[in-house]
Amino acid sequence: MSFDAPLLITFLAYLALVLTLGIKAYRRTQDLGDYILGGRKLGSVVTALSVGASDMSGWLLLGLPGAIYLSGISELWIGVGLLIGAWFNWTYVARPLRVYSVKANNSLTLPDYFENRFADKTRLLRLLSALVILVFFTFYTASGLVGGAILFANSFGMDYQVALYTGAFIIVAYTFIGGFLAVSWTDAIQASLMLLALLLAPMVVVLDAGGPAAMLDRMQLANPDSSNLFHNMTALGLISLLAWGLGYMGQPHILARFMAAESVEKLVSARRIAMSWMVVVLVGSITTGMAGIAYFAEAPLSNPETVFIELSQSLFNPWIAGVITAAILSAIMSTIDSQLLVSSSVISEDFYRVFVRPKASDKELLLVSRGAVIAIAILALLIARDPQSRVLDLVSYAWAGFGAAFGPVILFSLLWRPMTAAAALAGMLIGATTVVIWSNLSGGLFELYEIVPGFLLASLAIVLISLYRPARDAETLALFDATRKLVNEPRGGDA
Repeated sequence: MSFDAPLLITFLAYLALVLTLGIKAYRRTQDLGDYILGGRKLGSVVTALSVGASDMSGWLLLGLPGAIYLSGISELWIGVGLLIGAWFNWTYVARPLRVYSVKANNSLTLPDYFENRFADKTRLLRLLSALVILVFFTFYTASGLVGGAILFANSFGMDYQVALYTGAFIIVAYTFIGGFLAVSWTDAIQASLMLLALLLAPMVVVLDAGGPAAMLDRMQLANPDSSNLFHNMTALGLISLLAWGLGYMGQPHILARFMAAESVEKLVSARRIAMSWMVVVLVGSITTGMAGIAYFAEAPLSNPETVFIELSQSLFNPWIAGVITAAILSAIMSTIDSQLLVSSSVISEDFYRVFVRPKASDKELLLVSRGAVIAIAILALLIARDPQSRVLDLVSYAWAGFGAAFGPVILFSLLWRPMTAAAALAGMLIGATTVVIWSNLSGGLFELYEIVPGFLLASLAIVLISLYRPARDAETLALFDATRKLVNEPRGGDA
C-alpha cells in the first residue's frame, strides 16, 4: 500500500467533517420522522443539492466519464435524457408529492404513501413496494460500493477487497449515526465538492493540451470516432440512452427529498438551483471523459471508470488530488447513504411496524432502522465483491427497476383521479417484472434499455385497469380533489 501523505491527510480531514455532521445530526434526531425525513425541514439549497448529489453518485465521476472515455461523446445522450427527466420530475412531481404525502396521513415512506393514497386495506401495495425498494436498492448500493472500492484501490494502492470493506465502513458509519439530516447535510457539501472537481479537472486537462481545439485534435488522433455524436448509434441505442430520463419519477431516494422539503414554495427555488447544478456537472463529467481520451492516448487505461481518478492524480499536486479524491468519495457516499436510509426506513416503518410490532416505540423503530442499515450494506457487499463489477451496469439495472416499477404509479397517482389500488399494484408488478425479464434477454428488440418496455407496459396496465373499474371510494376521491386544490394554489398550498 503506497500513497502520498498530503493525499491521505486531506482525505481524512474530509472524513472527519462528515462524521462530525453525523454526530450533530444524531443529537437532533428525536424520533422516526426525524430519522427518515428530517422532520420535513429541508430548505431550498439543501433540498436542491441533496437531490443532485444523491441522484448523480459515483456514476457522475466514474461511470459517465468512463463511458465517454471508452465510446466517445455519443454517450452524452444519457446526460440529455437525464436533464429532460430531472426537469419534468421537479416540475410535475415534486410539488404534488410534497403536498400529497402530508395530506395522506403524513406518509413518511413511498410504501406508506401508496397505501394511504389508495386507502389500500389489503396492505399488498405497501408490501410489494417495500420489496421492490429492498431488491433494487441492494443492487444500487452495490454499485456505490464498487465505486468506493475502485477509488480506494487506485488512490491508496489497496487490494480491491480491502478497499471495498474500508469504503463500506466509512459510509455506513455516519448513515447509521445521523439518519436523514446527516445524509442531507453531507449531500449538500458533497454536491459542492463534485461541482468544484468537475470544473477544475477538465479545465486543467484542456489547458495542458493547449486549448479546446488541441484537445479535440488529440482525441481524434487517439480515436477518430470519439467526437462523433452518433458513432455506432442505432435507433434503439439512442432511445435507450435518452430513456434514462424516465427513471427519475421512480427513484425513492430522490422522491424522499421532495417529501422532506420545508414547504412547497421552497421547491421552486430548489428546482432552479438543482437544474443549474446538474447542467454544470454533466458538462464537466462529459468533458472529463473526453479529456481522458486525449490524455491517455499513448497509455490506455485498463479500467475506463478510473479515468477521473487517474487524471486528478496525474495533473494535480497531492493536496489538490486529496480534495478531488474526497469529491469522488462524496459522489459515491451521497447516493449510498440515501439508499441505505430509504431501505432501512422501509424495514422499520413498512415491515416491522406494520407486520411485526404495530405498537413499537419510536426508540425501538430507530434501533431497527439503524440495524437495517448494517444488514442491507452486508447484502450489497456480497454483490460488490466481484472486482470485475462495473458501476454503470449496476446503476442502469437498479435505475430501470425503480423507474418502471414506481415511475408510472407515482405519476398517475398524483395527476389522475380515476386511478385505483388495483391499477397501482398491477403497474408496479408489471414494471418490475418486465425489467427483470427483459434485462436477461439479448438480441434484436431486447437491446432496448429495459426501462422503456417496463415503463410503457406499467402505464398501459394502470390506464386499462383504472378505466375498466375507476376509483369510487368517496374518501379517496375527496383526498385527491383536496390535494389538487392545494397544489394549484398560487402561493404553494403547503399542507
